[in-house]
Order: sequence, then structure tokens, then C-alpha cells
Amino acid sequence: MGDFISYALAFPTVLFGFPLVVVVAYWLLVLVGLAGVDAPDGGGGIDSDPSAAGSQGGLAGLGLGGVPLVVVLSLLTVVAWFVSLAGSVYAPSGLPWSALVLLGVLLVAWLVTRGCCRLLRPFFRTERLVSHQDFVGRVCTVRTGRVDASFGQAEVVAADASTALVQVRCTEPDAELRAGSTALIFDYDADGSFFHVTPYDGALDPYQPPR
Repeated sequence: MGDFISYALAFPTVLFGFPLVVVVAYWLLVLVGLAGVDAPDGGGGIDSDPSAAGSQGGLAGLGLGGVPLVVVLSLLTVVAWFVSLAGSVYAPSGLPWSALVLLGVLLVAWLVTRGCCRLLRPFFRTERLVSHQDFVGRVCTVRTGRVDASFGQAEVVAADASTALVQVRCTEPDAELRAGSTALIFDYDADGSFFHVTPYDGALDPYQPPR
């Protein structure tokens, strides 16, 4: 036990001792429900925190993106502590050797964490929320008997292949939009909560799936 403590307090293992205690304490809080793990994009919505996105962008350059920051830091800390402990046991004593062990620890911790992130990344993927603007520019199919300046509904297919029934309006006096007609969504009215449409040939739909 005395040898273990001496190695744990030796350089460079001692550098990762306090971070390891913090990591263990944090995950104990997670287990009892007093802390949580945020999604890597700040929540999965389209209004994610830009600072979180920026930090993920930096991690992505190191191959550590797509996983919550707390998970990345935990993996780096745990791996670095164990590798540095093993290095302190088996490497010769002395400052030059300790410095080499530290460099090796940082390299191994990064490689192992990058591999773990690659395995964990699929479990932390979040779907992007669909907004009204995602439907602008898409072709819809009229589902009501008519569409005019005060009435109308149409079905539109989102980018994720899901369908939605939306309120549509057409202010063109000569437009004849009936059930089954196709129309192009070109704007969204936030005040009225409806989309502006115009008659459009569905065969020209750029988002139409290939046959």
C-alpha cells in the first residue's frame, strides 16, 4: 500500500490525481441523479449554445468530437492517470525519464480517448429539430378541396422523410389549387402561422426521390 501511494504521488501521476478525484465525484453525482450529461451540441435543438458548438469544433479537430465534453475529459483523465501510474512503476526514476513518461501518457490518453469517442459517438447523436423554414422551398400536396387567401391545408415532406400537414394560403386570383394539386412553398407567415404557396409542377420538385 505504501508503494502504491508513493507511485501515486510521484511525478507525473500526481498531476492527474486531483482531476481523477473530481471525475470520480462527478460521476457519483450522476449516479445519484444530482448531475447530468448534456448532449454534445448543447441539447440537440436548432438553438444550441454557440459556445458549446465551438468547443466541440475544437475537439473534432483532435478526433474527440461528437461526444459530451465531460465524457471526453473523464476518459482523458482516467486513462492518463492509469498510464502515468504504470509508467512510474516501470520507467527508470529521474526527471528526464519522468518527462518522457508524461509525453507518452498524453499521447496514449489521446489515442485511447479518440478510439473510445469513435465507439461512443453513435450513442450521443441527436436529431435536429425541424423548423418552419425547413419547409420553405419544398413542394407540397394540397389535401383540402381548395386553397385560397383564407383557407387551405397541404402535406409536405421534410428532409428526414417525415410528413407534416401544414396550413397554406395562396393569394393568386387565377390559381386553381384543389385536392391532389402540387404547390411550391415560398414563404412562411409567422403572424398567421401559415405558408404561402404557388401552383407548381410536382415533377420539377428537386427533393423528389429518384424512381
